[in-house]
Amino acid sequence: MYFKQILDEHNGCASYIIASRETHEAAIVDPAIDIRPYEELLDERDFTLKYVIDTHIHADHVSGARKLVAARGGELCLHEVAPVVYPFRPLEDGEELQLGQLRLRVVHTPGHRPEVISILIVNPPRSPEPSMVLTGDSLLVGDVGRPDFGGENVAGRYAADQYESLTRLLRLPDWVAVFPGHFEGPCGKGMCGRPSTTIGFERLFNPLARLDRKAFLDTVLNGVPARPLNMDAIYNTNRGVIDKPWAMLTTSPHVAEITPEALPARAANALVLDVREPDEYTGGHVPGAVNIPQSLIASRLDDLPRDRPIVTVCRSGYRAHRAAQFLKQVGYAQVENLQGGTEAWREAGRPLAFGDAGDSGDAGDTGLERRPVAETLWTHAGVLGAVQPATSAPAAGS
Repeated sequence: MYFKQILDEHNGCASYIIASRETHEAAIVDPAIDIRPYEELLDERDFTLKYVIDTHIHADHVSGARKLVAARGGELCLHEVAPVVYPFRPLEDGEELQLGQLRLRVVHTPGHRPEVISILIVNPPRSPEPSMVLTGDSLLVGDVGRPDFGGENVAGRYAADQYESLTRLLRLPDWVAVFPGHFEGPCGKGMCGRPSTTIGFERLFNPLARLDRKAFLDTVLNGVPARPLNMDAIYNTNRGVIDKPWAMLTTSPHVAEITPEALPARAANALVLDVREPDEYTGGHVPGAVNIPQSLIASRLDDLPRDRPIVTVCRSGYRAHRAAQFLKQVGYAQVENLQGGTEAWREAGRPLAFGDAGDSGDAGDTGLERRPVAETLWTHAGVLGAVQPATSAPAAGS
């Protein structure tokens, strides 16, 4: 067997290549939009691509599955309930995909989303038992996939599914190696940062694995992070409903930081863009700020001026920094980030405005449910080292 994990440090994602050294048939699981590393490896190893598998419809990054199949052939595989509009091979729970002497066994593990699957890898010449499992966004290292991406109205049901899926996975033997779809990023809230683990370790030390059902549901439903940057456009691109592969942040342009003391003068001719969730905005925001949650920015670009400076704002500065990087990536030259966010603004003694985003007509109907939001640095892969302290930085592009 050949096995390789490929980590995307910018988005905190992991993808996998599994191949039979006997037949040179390969499968690629959860490929990133940049398919060059996979093509190079297929060529170097003289592998033939047989299957491309997405463990679920991703909401934080654009999948390269369809692009890879178009370039190299093979069958595109997802769980049978995946809500996509393009052709694919539907997979059922318990089904096995043959890869030379290898068996890829499908395990339906809903919770993060209804269509999530895990993949047990069995190499019969070595053992009749599985040696590893690719868990997508079901079981993460020290965490599980968050259950709210389908909306608050179904989050409770998804969380109950997640509990059952976690229980099912933890019944696997201790020695089974676990390779998740993320090692950091917004799809969980407590990942430890390691790219792999074992069933035995998680059974003993994953804080969610030792909870009873009620405590598990209370924990995963309480204080989830904000929805990912451009989630609306990315998710619908991966479904095939729209085509916005550019909605994913793929670069790290420099973004100037502006202090709370310097913001009032800049705000006279700039748009202050609050990228937090509606509840956060309602609970206190910079006066005059417009609220467009980060999950909707790529879908609302027509609402953002290109002929005026934009100052992005969130609670502590990290989400807004990534939003500002994205805006610069798609051509907005004059973008700054409020250093320290609304927390720094408040601590500087500056006034806050209160009320619903819709009350002022700033955000309109975002389509997002109201819920408490937890701030966590781990949801911001690729940004921590990029946030630079600054004092009264000039407008970007000026």
